[in-house]
Amino acid sequence: MTAVAPEVPNVDDGLDFAPEPITQWKLFRRRFFRHRGAVIALVVLILLVIACFGVSWISPFDPNRLDLLADSVGPGSAHWLGTDELGRDQLTRILVAGQLSLKIAFSIAILSVAFGTMVGAVAGFFGAVADQFLMRLTDVFLVVPELAILAVALEGFGSTGIVIILVLSGLFWMGIARVVRGQVLAIREKEYVEAARAAGARPARIIVRHILPNIIGPIMVNMTLAVTAAIITESTLSFLGFGVQPPQTSWGRMLSSAEGYVGSDKSYLIYGPGIAILVTVLCVNFIGDGLRDAFDPQSEKH
Repeated sequence: MTAVAPEVPNVDDGLDFAPEPITQWKLFRRRFFRHRGAVIALVVLILLVIACFGVSWISPFDPNRLDLLADSVGPGSAHWLGTDELGRDQLTRILVAGQLSLKIAFSIAILSVAFGTMVGAVAGFFGAVADQFLMRLTDVFLVVPELAILAVALEGFGSTGIVIILVLSGLFWMGIARVVRGQVLAIREKEYVEAARAAGARPARIIVRHILPNIIGPIMVNMTLAVTAAIITESTLSFLGFGVQPPQTSWGRMLSSAEGYVGSDKSYLIYGPGIAILVTVLCVNFIGDGLRDAFDPQSEKH
């Protein structure tokens, strides 16, 4: 009996055994979603944002309707977080206040990171006089007492949301500028940057197309840190009376209004906005931790 050799597939039969290429985006997404804390924090933050900006579909109460004859009511089935001293539903007011707090925080983060990235990229790429001038300017802003400048600026220009965003953005860009400058200094002599120079690419194109995409990790992580710092700073200013002014409200303003109820039967008015600030800050920090691990190919978690 003659043995039959096993059939070997022929490469000409149309079979393709080449592995599917993995893009950088797929690698980033895989690493990020392996970070359970970051994924949970992202879901919680998204739900919080939806709740704040969709409060009119969630709560049946009018946050601005006053009842001067009504006294505050503790948490219950009708009002889950109770009512304030003017009869307004506390949960509704927390969600409405979250709209302004989140708008201010994310706007400050975007503006400060964008400006700091531009300053750091220009300083690191061009070096010499530009580097010295921009870094000395950064040092000047670093030694400025933030809360004092903020208090004076808000007293002079008003405590509207736009003024708070512009003032805080002008004081939050220094850290990211230093980080971006260091990253640009480290990669501006790389082969692909030299090749772009040799091809005649303009400095602006080299920075935008070849350098910034390779340092997007530190930029995104610093943006999450900026969001956290903006929320805490705005809350501190509003708590001290220099931030958002009535009739507008934010989480910090709500804390300031309820500070006199510490230790009383109305102390529940403090817990809601305080927990909202805590949850938001924790979520943003966990997301930042997940972004850092996702952008770091040498992380042990991967």
